[in-house]
Parts: sequence; C-alpha cells; structure tokens
Amino acid sequence: MIAPASDITAILLAGGRPVPDPLAVAAGVAVKPLVPVGGEPMINHPARALLAHPAIGRVIVLTQAPELFAGNPATAWLAGHPKVRFETSGGGIASSLMTLLDRADLPFPLLMTTADHVLLDGAMLDQMVREANGADIAVAMVERATLLARYPGSRRTWLKFRDGWWSGANIFWFGSGKARPVIALWQEVEQDRKKGWKILSAFGSLALLGAVLRISTLRGGIARVGRRFGLVARLVAMEQAEACIDADKPDDVVLIEAILAKSAE
Repeated sequence: MIAPASDITAILLAGGRPVPDPLAVAAGVAVKPLVPVGGEPMINHPARALLAHPAIGRVIVLTQAPELFAGNPATAWLAGHPKVRFETSGGGIASSLMTLLDRADLPFPLLMTTADHVLLDGAMLDQMVREANGADIAVAMVERATLLARYPGSRRTWLKFRDGWWSGANIFWFGSGKARPVIALWQEVEQDRKKGWKILSAFGSLALLGAVLRISTLRGGIARVGRRFGLVARLVAMEQAEACIDADKPDDVVLIEAILAKSAE
C-alpha cells in the first residue's frame, strides 16, 4: 500500500560519536552536523530535502545536544520550523531509535537518514518511498558500478555478493512495528556496524555462509532475513550514484562541494 502524502515521519540523525569527529575538529565546531559544506552546516542540506518532499509530514532531528542547533544562527531555523522537532538521543543509533519508539507515539512509516547525507534530494526520496512502500523494513544501497561510472575516484566501504559490490546509502525505511525486532538486533551489534561479516553472522549462519561463498544475492539475502523475522524486508538499489556519497572524510567534502557547485550552474 502506498503511503499517503505527508504521512511519513522522517528521522534525521544528527548526533556525535564518543570521540571527537576529525571534520568537526578541523572546522572548529562542536559536532559533525555543523561542519560547513557548500557554505552552510551540512545538516541543512538533507533537512531541506526532507521538508520539501510531499510524502514527509514531519521531521525528527535526533541528537545528543539540541541546543547546539537552536543556538547556531545557521541552523536555528530548524528549531523554529513547524514540521521539525528535536529529540535527545543516546550513544548509539539503534538504541536511540528504540528509546524514541518506546517513549514517543511515532506513526509508521518511518524514513531515517543522516545529517551527513548532504546530496540527498527529491529524486532519491521518490525512489525510496516508491520501492520501500509495502515493506516492513528496507535499506538503500548503491552498487559499485553505479558509483564508479560517475565518480571513478570515490572510495567507499563495499560488501561483495553474487549480484555485485554494495555500499550503504544511509537511507532506511521502517514500514511497521514489525521492524522492532530487527532494530533490537541492530542495537546488539551496533558496535560492529563497520564490520560487515559480524553483522551478517548476527542474522544467521546461512546468511554468513552465503556471503562468504558469494552464493547469495544481496536482494535475496535481505528478503530471506526478513522472512526469518516474519516480515517483508527489501533492498532498494539506488539509481543515483550520489546516494552513497556522504560527508565522512575531507575528500568526500571536496567531491560533494564540486557536485553542489555543478548542480547550481
């Protein structure tokens, strides 16, 4: 069933890690989402994309320090926007999301993305909403050939499956309360989120074996994991290479600013 217009709750992750972020330190700001990219704090870019999309009715900014954004002249507009509210997060993404689900009456579906997803735009959101609708959980990924066709010098973290090499696009969909057990599992393995094999093994030995032997497709593997949890899980293979380019390193910022400058011409 297609979500009606303005029926989606977007969660924008804008927290900080326990150790200082190198980009934030270099820019002289308290947290990474305030790092200037394209002449303004990076969080402004995905926030505007979310607020402009007709299917998104509200945006929740999840961060440990809401006052940093309300007190910054360049981001204070978020605190005053009628469709935006701030919620205080904890130390981890999954644990913060579980806490938010427990204490707030959030309507599904939920679409979650990150403050460093500077290049997020309406076309990406269109595809995610279109292809994730009807799923209990969906994850956006970009296949390596899609990225390298446009940005051959860009470096990402890849997971190899039979149907290609995949990198995360930092867009997640939680279509119903059935997603809660997967979020709870994510909470358990959160400290290993950069270690793909540990995450795969948490979903079962067959998923791990299939990835090691390269006998599984990512799309089929995600669907099978969903069935294990009694839900519909889906891969959204993003059409735009820019979907997996987040502002994580200085080289990323240089590339993102070049893309923004070109799109503004």
